[in-house]
Parts: sequence; structure tokens; C-alpha cells
Amino acid sequence: MTRSAALAWHGIVRGLEIFTSSLFVALVVVVLWGVVSRYWPGIVPSDWTEELAVYLLVWVSLLGSALTYRSRGHLGVDYFVSHFDPAAQRLTVILVELCVLLFAGFALCYGGYRLVTDTLGSGQLTPVLQWKVGYFYSAVPLSGLFISAFSIEHLLEPAGPPATGAAPAA
Repeated sequence: MTRSAALAWHGIVRGLEIFTSSLFVALVVVVLWGVVSRYWPGIVPSDWTEELAVYLLVWVSLLGSALTYRSRGHLGVDYFVSHFDPAAQRLTVILVELCVLLFAGFALCYGGYRLVTDTLGSGQLTPVLQWKVGYFYSAVPLSGLFISAFSIEHLLEPAGPPATGAAPAA
């Protein structure tokens, strides 16, 4: 990867981090306002806060899972793989990355795209906010796109995918 491409990719990932963090801050503010408006005397309870909080939580969860995947923070079966010889460890990591890429590409990107287009086509609106539901569902293909890209990034690392752990001492 050229230096300019690496800088652009770093900027995209940093933008995703900032966007996801901003959505999380918005989630906290919306939930806090929902609680305050419900229990503070003299303030009319806001009926939109629960609905918006649910959608913000979905966005934060999906985009946050993509970022967690990039940093290899998800659960795995490292205990078993660490008992393999180094070549088998590397092969296992490559197979896992390919499975993730296949799932993210098909289920999240393609399936999410179909979900968004079908929902937008039906004109379905959220009950309280009256916003198009398809826009909220766009978190699915977007997270799939990032997970696919991060899987490719893992596969293209200079030394290849890292071994999952050191083999136990004899």
C-alpha cells in the first residue's frame, strides 16, 4: 500500500472512530434527556427519546463491532489454535478471515443492501419520529463494508495474518 493510500485509509478509520464515538455521545444525551423529561417536574415527557435511542444503539453496536474486529478484540478459540504448529495457526487465521469476509460480504453487505432498498421502497416510517426506517437500517451494509475491508486489511498485513498465540512450551 502506498503512503498516500495508507494515510487515506487511516483517515477513513479515524473518521469511523469519531463518528461512532459521536453516535455514542448522542445516545447518552438522548437517554439522559428521556429520563430527565420523564421525571423532572414541569417538563413534558419526550416520547421520541426511546425510539431514537434504540436506533442509535444499533448504529453504535454495528459500527463499534467493526472497529473491535479491526483491533482483533472479538472472542475467539485461541486456546485450541495456540496448540497448533505455527504453519497450522497461520492457515487457521487465514481461513477464519476468509469466513468473516464471506459472511460480511454476503450477509451484511448484500443482505443489508437488500434490507435498506426494500424498506425504503416500501416507504415504512418509524412510529414516533416518522423517519424512513431504511435509513436507520443502513448501518447493516455500512458495518459489513467496514468488516470486509478490515478482513482484507488483516489478510494483507506485511507478515501475513499473525499467529493467534505462542505454542506451549514442551
